[in-house]
Amino acid sequence: MEQRNTATILKALATLLLCVPFSLQAATSDNFVRGYASAVLEREFRIKDFSLSVADGAVRVTSSELRDTDHDKVIAVFLSIHGVKMVEIADGRGAVVASSDSQRAGTQPGVQSSTKLDYELGFLPRGKLFEPLIADPRWPRFSMGYRYFPSEARHVGAATFGESIALYRTRGAAGGLGEIGFQAGVFSIFDLSAPSSDLVNTDFFVALQGSYRANGLSTIFRIFHQSSHLGDEFLLRNRIDRINLSFEGVDVKLSYRPFDWLRFYGGGGYLFQVDPSDLKPWSTQGGIELQTPWRFWDDSTRLVTALDLQNRKENRWSTEISLRGGIQFERPMSLMRKISLLLEYYKGHSPNGQFFDRKIEYFGPGLHLDF
Repeated sequence: MEQRNTATILKALATLLLCVPFSLQAATSDNFVRGYASAVLEREFRIKDFSLSVADGAVRVTSSELRDTDHDKVIAVFLSIHGVKMVEIADGRGAVVASSDSQRAGTQPGVQSSTKLDYELGFLPRGKLFEPLIADPRWPRFSMGYRYFPSEARHVGAATFGESIALYRTRGAAGGLGEIGFQAGVFSIFDLSAPSSDLVNTDFFVALQGSYRANGLSTIFRIFHQSSHLGDEFLLRNRIDRINLSFEGVDVKLSYRPFDWLRFYGGGGYLFQVDPSDLKPWSTQGGIELQTPWRFWDDSTRLVTALDLQNRKENRWSTEISLRGGIQFERPMSLMRKISLLLEYYKGHSPNGQFFDRKIEYFGPGLHLDF
């Protein structure tokens, strides 16, 4: 009898010892999910008053503040947390108003679910209604790159410092959003073959902008100024006739995204107050952008390819081709905060102001930051 009792006790102890690691792992996982999900509610959705419970990967959040929040977006973000199997959203009285299962609403593993970005309203909101143009060589952003000119065997460095900032955003007609803001950018190139990597050319750009967005359709209107300047060391080492290039202008672009992975855009512009005075004013621009519908590396990375085409009356409507492709790092649902490592190819008249009448061709890598 004692041997039988001893064997029973040993089996119970063995079972308990085997279960403890799994129980600790589940508890640790639930604690991690609870902390992560709480941080998301506070930082991403600005929800302060809520209760949140996690049990075996099932998340239930209750808050009256979630009433005006995009429930699909909350569910999508929670499901992206490692260990989450199911999400329930309840109102302040505890009634479930939205939920999702472990299959992520039927999406395939690794495929980005289509969610609606929750744009902020009011003064100095986050995000941009008109997304940055990936392949536009003159879109204000922070970037640096290397360019090799095969016909001249020249090595050139490029640096850009710029950003688009929304000042005020409000709801517009047809359920869309409208905003006003400004853009500013400094575009510089350096001769890496020179002893001191001479600054060759710098263009200064500033614009007032108005943007509108409704679902996959967005547009931007800009009134801008640009001026161009040569570097001092470059002038000392080279005999060149400097051009006092400066102009104001207006342009408008229309963008359409029929799917999350595909974007088309096009538009045109007109220059006024030009120097030199015989500079032709009209220009057109169009392009296409493709992004893989799936992400990898914890939903932070995807592949992108973009083509930008520009034509100017000044250059007899010859086409300037800018092609970029590579890897894009981003935070899902972070309102377009991205870092891109891209290979670039350009052929056409130079986008660098002092050399606008020269035809060039280059390729090389570039690192681009959009905030």
